[in-house]
Amino acid sequence: MSSSKTILDGRVVSQHIRESLVPRIEALRKRGCVPCLSTILVGNDPASETYVRMKGNACRRLGMESQRIDLPNDTNTAGLLDVIDRLNADPNVHGILLQHPVPAHIDERLAFDTIALEKDVDGVTSLGFGRTAFDLPCYRSCTPEAILSIIDYYELPIEGKHAVVIGRSPILGKPVAMLLLNRNATVTICHSRTQNLPDFVKQADILVAAVGKPNFVKGAWLKPGAVVLDAGYNEGNVGDCDYASCLPVASAITPVPGGVGPVTIATLLKHTVEAAEKAAQ
Repeated sequence: MSSSKTILDGRVVSQHIRESLVPRIEALRKRGCVPCLSTILVGNDPASETYVRMKGNACRRLGMESQRIDLPNDTNTAGLLDVIDRLNADPNVHGILLQHPVPAHIDERLAFDTIALEKDVDGVTSLGFGRTAFDLPCYRSCTPEAILSIIDYYELPIEGKHAVVIGRSPILGKPVAMLLLNRNATVTICHSRTQNLPDFVKQADILVAAVGKPNFVKGAWLKPGAVVLDAGYNEGNVGDCDYASCLPVASAITPVPGGVGPVTIATLLKHTVEAAEKAAQ
């Protein structure tokens, strides 16, 4: 068991990213360009409402513009696509974020894929995922990129390590597996149908928990000295890992809250600034 312990503080990493954006935003503003993130919220889901408000506040604190579009719950797919098409064509909008989840009657995948690649700052399009897998330029899904940013900030090695990802969602589990693979990790993806899950977790030098179940991963499952990235956020402000039992076994671990979450938002802001810079060229 590792004698030293590193708490992977996402607030520190987030602040580092945000501070690096300040001069870039100032340079854009001097050229008459204000980075603008447009967020679409369909319906009135309370958690989504909170997330959208947080993202808007984060934009404003950095001197960016935040545009919010609220659509009623009975909006159909065609109506949502019309809004996205209008934002795609608006030169003053640099990033488009469709808050997930949308109401069940809407074709969410079609809506995501209608977002122009150059404005897909949340990394949700099929084309963006394909380019991520091929290690080609695009905006990576924000939470997977945030996880890599935390690993890099704390100078934790990836190459040659065995990374185990629990979860296979198209905007978290799958893309983070691709990012780790492209950095020369050996990657195992586990999910709800995986048998003997603790046996796989026990092999992980790097564990990414993205399963959406509170306190799911137990410390007894971990390989001593493992690096644990908890991408879960569940009711009661708890992650997917049982922090109390994982902390003594891991060599490094993200807390919840204050781990991956703040870096995800900072990554979204960074992508929006990058999109504004490209548009201003």
